[in-house]
Amino acid sequence: MEEHIVLRDLDIPNIDDIDVYLENGGYETLKRVLADMSPADVTQVVSDSGLRGRGGAGFPTGRKWMFLPQGVYPRYLVVNAAEGEPGTFKDRQIMERNPHQLIEGVILTCYAIEARVAYIYMRGEYLEALSKLQMAIDTARELGFLGDNIHGTDFSCQIYLHREGGAYICGEETALLNSLEGFLGQPRVKPPFPAIQGLYQKPTIINNVETLTNVAPIVERGAEWFRGFGTDRSPGTKVYALSGHVRRPGNYELPMDITLRELIYDYGGGVPGDHQIKGVIPGGVSAPVLTQEHLDITLDFNALQEAGSMLGSGAVMVFDETTDMAWAAHRMMRFFSQESCGKCSPCREGTYMLVNIMTDVMRGTGRTSDIPLLDAIADQILGNTLCPLGDAAAGGPTQSTLNHFRADYEALIRDGKVTIRG
Repeated sequence: MEEHIVLRDLDIPNIDDIDVYLENGGYETLKRVLADMSPADVTQVVSDSGLRGRGGAGFPTGRKWMFLPQGVYPRYLVVNAAEGEPGTFKDRQIMERNPHQLIEGVILTCYAIEARVAYIYMRGEYLEALSKLQMAIDTARELGFLGDNIHGTDFSCQIYLHREGGAYICGEETALLNSLEGFLGQPRVKPPFPAIQGLYQKPTIINNVETLTNVAPIVERGAEWFRGFGTDRSPGTKVYALSGHVRRPGNYELPMDITLRELIYDYGGGVPGDHQIKGVIPGGVSAPVLTQEHLDITLDFNALQEAGSMLGSGAVMVFDETTDMAWAAHRMMRFFSQESCGKCSPCREGTYMLVNIMTDVMRGTGRTSDIPLLDAIADQILGNTLCPLGDAAAGGPTQSTLNHFRADYEALIRDGKVTIRG
């Protein structure tokens, strides 16, 4: 059953209007926190809830906040709204239709980590979301929920929007920081990690949009309430962006003990034409492809990792039996090759080589030796880059399709052309 914690727009029309948001308890949690709770209290509630980052890594949110070094100021909160993973569109709905809950979560997080400034780093193409968020920030400031000495306390907080230039790599947290500072959007060497030395070389917490939109409800209702959903290791709900060969694509917010089969058939309406499922990507194109044999796996961080994939952004992409998975891998690899920032030679050169070999296979000029060559190049990329883009390209569209759908590559090399495109 759907439980709308962050997708409240599905239950409350016009929740993006501040009057409607206030009528439904908006900003009341912030008022109570400022009156009755310390920053450490808020951090502890979020930690006890087991909330894990909803941007891809799944790191425990409260624990991340606790990594900040004591006594070092100023501190910053950066909201990662650079939603660029193909197949992912969950944060867009939150920002466009429920912006005030995100804003309240940002303010509460700033209070918890003792930051006075937050930056929302926005995907450049999200013009409507940019407009809605700026309006939400302006109205929150007019009503005293942002600015100096909020509601007569000694806590002050400002939120600024920053529109990025359309580079996928800037969704990686250190490339994001470089871009926000005005430098080339390329990843930094870690350590130091952003919590120690981040924006402007100061302690910085970076959280995803969906993650922070959960904060106000968790603080309002308590950690045990949130743990009532999902699994012990992955509590709460998750927004799954379902697309591909399904009858009802869209965003579905569901407890994290939902299975792939339930999401696709009970909520997505199944596969058009009653075709069989051939492959499923459970977390955006960075995640290794799964097969029909994995449909009863729960869509949580640990179960998917144990199955050889990952939850990632929660973008579930379904491919039916008519799809040539080698063709699909080629399309995904073209994306990664184009979006590589070029800083690391294994990624820069390796993704280029993978695309060229796959292109030969697509054109009918591939050779049998190309299959082990693709695998070997992917092995040279894995673990040898500063950020996860190279690993995603090598392990996701390349090696996972070679492992599960090698016959599609062999058929293309044997027959000399793509006969089924999906």
